[in-house]
Amino acid sequence: MTAWGTVLAACALAYLLKLCGYLVPERVLEIPWVSRVTPLLPVALLSSLVVTQAFLSPSGTFVLDARAAGVAAAVVALLLRAPFLLVVAVAAVTAALVRLWT
Repeated sequence: MTAWGTVLAACALAYLLKLCGYLVPERVLEIPWVSRVTPLLPVALLSSLVVTQAFLSPSGTFVLDARAAGVAAAVVALLLRAPFLLVVAVAAVTAALVRLWT
């Protein structure tokens, strides 16, 4: 399968998965623990993606490198309530500088 075939198959699968969400009965969504957990799922998913991309090597071992420095700089910028584009720029510049010096 070519790369474009894989992308199209992933798009179709994502669309079908989203369509399945509309088919969940209303009574299931009204269960108290489901209504509490559902809004937290995207945050947990994105957090796990950031952690795996920033702190794991391709072999799956824990590493601290320029990516981690970029994430740390982004966290500091977020704590200082910087605008989102500035947070991204700070993280990118920090990671680039660390890669340049190492």
